[in-house]
Amino acid sequence: MRRLAAPALGLALLLGGCAPDPFTDTPGSPRPQARPEAASAAQSQAELRRARAERNRAANAVARQASASPSQASQSQRDYYAAAERRLVAQGRLRRDRTPLDAPIDAEILTRNFIDIALRDEYSQTDGGLVSQSRAAPLRRWQGRVRMQLEFGASTDMAARPAWRSEVADFAGRLSDATRHPVSLTAEGGNFTILVLTEDERRAIGPRLAQLVPGIPAQDVSIMTDLPAAISCAVFAYSQGAAADYARAVAVIRAELPPLLRTSCIHEELAQGMGLANDSPGARPSIFNDDEEFALLTRHDELLLRILYDPRLRPGMSEAEAAPIVRRIATELLGENA
Repeated sequence: MRRLAAPALGLALLLGGCAPDPFTDTPGSPRPQARPEAASAAQSQAELRRARAERNRAANAVARQASASPSQASQSQRDYYAAAERRLVAQGRLRRDRTPLDAPIDAEILTRNFIDIALRDEYSQTDGGLVSQSRAAPLRRWQGRVRMQLEFGASTDMAARPAWRSEVADFAGRLSDATRHPVSLTAEGGNFTILVLTEDERRAIGPRLAQLVPGIPAQDVSIMTDLPAAISCAVFAYSQGAAADYARAVAVIRAELPPLLRTSCIHEELAQGMGLANDSPGARPSIFNDDEEFALLTRHDELLLRILYDPRLRPGMSEAEAAPIVRRIATELLGENA
């Protein structure tokens, strides 16, 4: 989860060549008539296109109206996050450098950070509910193909959606390169759903969450629908039964976020949904740190992903089992002597 500190704390149609028309009239020869079934198919396609255009126009009208007159809660969120981004940037946070010179790493740092981030849970279950309390956890990751799918609330203008899709598709490709595991954006049939929602839409998302993740714990639904303002985005990943590999994930990103915080949320939540579930105050240079120093995935974070999906590791490994293998992989990746 990407968490912002409270203000009092300082805030953290490709056009091809046109071939001659085979049905162009030739003097003295009658023009062939289209077959009835072909004409019927063409008519059906035209009707489908008209229906699709009508749906898009209706959705755009709803989105334009919602965007032009957002609820007070949504507008307050928009103002809050815009101010938060300005403050963080002014403080030198939300950095975008991939390999910062002031934060060198070695195999020991990489190993320690991997253990803290991949083999710990950010939250613990208590009698009073879910609390921020790190605890040991088995290694988890995806075994099958990761198919990311974007879903938008009605308030997101259709004209704005291609930019979201492009950014998520690009980052999915980057995750695939880093992990050497198949990750891509799909239009349907996804198993990693990214919900882009306004404040009001998110509060009403419970029924959709139950469809996306059958049997989702009520507490998880409550967390996502009641997300406090200090948390700008979140991701939940789920295994099938007692398995340690992921089968489905759901991320929630606030539609009110300004550009840099939006991109930062895409980077952190999608990477965390791959299996780097925890945040660590000692991880640097990393997006898996609540200090908000780095906005985007760093080389350090890409190496963590590479380690996570190394075939020498397997889902379900404990820290004791994984640590020596992780240290060996980290040493190889950084070209250091054992």
